[in-house]
Amino acid sequence: MSQQWVSQPERGNVFWLNVISWIARHLGRSVASLFLYPITLYFYLTSSVTRKASREFLRRVLGRDPSGLEVFRHHRYFAATILDRIYLLLGRESQFNIETFNAEEVLAYIEKGQGCLLFGAHLGSFEVLRATGVHHYHDTFELRILMHEEQNQSITEFLNVLAPEVAKTVLPIGRPDTMLRAKECLDGGGMVAMLADRAIEDDKHIRCQFMGETASFPKGPASLALALKVPVFTCFGLYLGGNRYQIHFDLLTDVPDVKREDRPQAIEEFTCRYATTLEQYARKAPYNWFNFYDFWQRDN
Repeated sequence: MSQQWVSQPERGNVFWLNVISWIARHLGRSVASLFLYPITLYFYLTSSVTRKASREFLRRVLGRDPSGLEVFRHHRYFAATILDRIYLLLGRESQFNIETFNAEEVLAYIEKGQGCLLFGAHLGSFEVLRATGVHHYHDTFELRILMHEEQNQSITEFLNVLAPEVAKTVLPIGRPDTMLRAKECLDGGGMVAMLADRAIEDDKHIRCQFMGETASFPKGPASLALALKVPVFTCFGLYLGGNRYQIHFDLLTDVPDVKREDRPQAIEEFTCRYATTLEQYARKAPYNWFNFYDFWQRDN
């Protein structure tokens, strides 16, 4: 299957991130936000791939062809969440108005010593969840992030320099001890989070209905959930403009206990249930959709 998101180059993002990071740390968020407009305009004008992907997605959500201004706004939301990652990694959550929904249900499991899996997506800011967990709940539970390090590696490394304690939460997918460390975290009553919306070339995947057409979702997250037998929640940190974020948690499944012969069907149903929940929140906040490639992959 085509894996456009893996092969997309970083296109000078690190240079601009260095610029905006210096501005953010020395001149403040209000001034830095103004600089996002010319930076966003540069990428908007020079990236036909992201413009095309944005138009395709917004057309599905809006039910009509989006205007150029709406496509630009889509890119601007992405740039804003990148800027805010700097402040979140530095522990400056007080600069934001962050609302959480249904977090008490997750914390109820943690208080009982029951670890939980969290499935996010490239929708809004995953950083608002990670930074909040690390900086505000480090005495309550352990948080680990399962992550592919291949994409945007230099950007990730740059941001990790800003907050080494946050970088330590990452468990790189594919290393021999990754799953063991994830299980240790869950057995200790912690949380393990991962992005569950992108399938890569070597992944087994499942086709689910998404925005009116089938799209590929990785099979691995559902397989992991059934193997570990822990509660699974979706978690999406939606950017609402300005300094406002909302973190939403929804229970996908309680402790799953599925017979081996029933696992293939259970994995498919579980994955498509995740896709349905993702669509719900993508429609709620369409400018938060940051999969800037052909998500439906009709070329296959």
